[in-house]
Amino acid sequence: MKSKLALFAFVVATVLVPASAMGMASAELYSTKSYFYGRFDARIQFAPGDGVVSSFFLWKEGSDASNAYWNELDYEKYGSDCKMQLNNIYGNPKSQHQQNPSIDKACSQYHDYRFEWTPTYIAWVVDGKEIRRDTGTNATAYAQNATAGMSFHFNIWPGNSSFGGNINNTTLPVHQYISWVEYSSYDNGNFNVEWHEDFQSSDVPSGWGVGNWSSPFNLSTHNTQNVGFVNGIAVLSLTADNATGNPGTPPVDTSAGGSGGGTGGSGAGGATSSGGSGAGGTTASGGTTGSGGKTSGGGAGGSGGSAGSGGATSKGGSGGGGSGGSAGAGGASQAGGTTSSGGSAGGGGRTSTTGAGGTTTGAGGTTTSGPGGSTTSGAGGTTTSGGTTASSTTTTGGATGGGNSSSSGCDLSSANRSSSPSAALLFFAVALAISRLRRKQL
Repeated sequence: MKSKLALFAFVVATVLVPASAMGMASAELYSTKSYFYGRFDARIQFAPGDGVVSSFFLWKEGSDASNAYWNELDYEKYGSDCKMQLNNIYGNPKSQHQQNPSIDKACSQYHDYRFEWTPTYIAWVVDGKEIRRDTGTNATAYAQNATAGMSFHFNIWPGNSSFGGNINNTTLPVHQYISWVEYSSYDNGNFNVEWHEDFQSSDVPSGWGVGNWSSPFNLSTHNTQNVGFVNGIAVLSLTADNATGNPGTPPVDTSAGGSGGGTGGSGAGGATSSGGSGAGGTTASGGTTGSGGKTSGGGAGGSGGSAGSGGATSKGGSGGGGSGGSAGAGGASQAGGTTSSGGSAGGGGRTSTTGAGGTTTGAGGTTTSGPGGSTTSGAGGTTTSGGTTASSTTTTGGATGGGNSSSSGCDLSSANRSSSPSAALLFFAVALAISRLRRKQL
């Protein structure tokens, strides 16, 4: 009889005890303000591991309310081989339209990820290359039903056999790393950078919040201690519930920088064109920025006109940069001298202003030029000074299969936001049940 009672207690405890008591704590970081149309950019290294879902998504607040129209756009990493799923989830009831592109080293390297949302299309762009575009109903569903805008969300949580894989607790902790986030507003075909967050403080930045609700599938509860900010990187962790608040040391983002999402241009990165020539001078080759790195203000050209190397790059702030070191980003030319080129900008790189005759380039972003003017080119389109950009890349658009589904997507339903009951109350219920069985036996 004792063995039966022990078995009964184990079964009840397994069913009733919340996931947080069984060993996992997840994390979510989100913007407290919503935005209508624009570019939503982030530079991320997703979390590895089978059963680990790691995501960047846009969500319309209130989508989980009773009889509400759902709007959600996702990048979701899942599975042991770091697969990526792009979701467009909308409707009442909601339906999911997904695609599964291949993104190389999404769990071992930082990449620039973007949602580009306009009245007529929604695009997913990775490292300046558009990999999906939804138009028609898949876009008007947002233009008509998400007029209050959508907010940035990042989270990490345990999946299951239906989506994400079966997690093994021995793989914990695992981490998702976010180097920077940027929003650019949309105005009549142009994008203008409104703000850029690069997490230089150890505290939660103004305008951001951290989650404390249950994750999809209710296998963990988001813990505020599992969102940390270390060395200019936001770290989201999936841990044992007794090992929270330990983000470790994040990998250095050697190409940290903004998206360069200024007026015109749709691609982050790409080569910049040469700067304008100085009076009577020729155009010399400038330095190159690190892949995706932000370049600080270019140095003035030396006496006689040849451009000196640009300002040294470093992580963080409006400068910062990665491998590739200094850039000769458009040094000022002297009369009769040479003007250096804007250099090659890496994915998501940004070049700051230069002197006379020089050129300022943002990969796919705003072009600012000194006297003499310049034209820059970013992957995804050509930007002229003050002009607009026509995208040079169009991949398969529209929606692919998926049908009605709630097994994936970064579900923020009210059920997921509810807190789990305490383990103490549940174990009390188990003890009461065992006591009643013993009385029947007597």
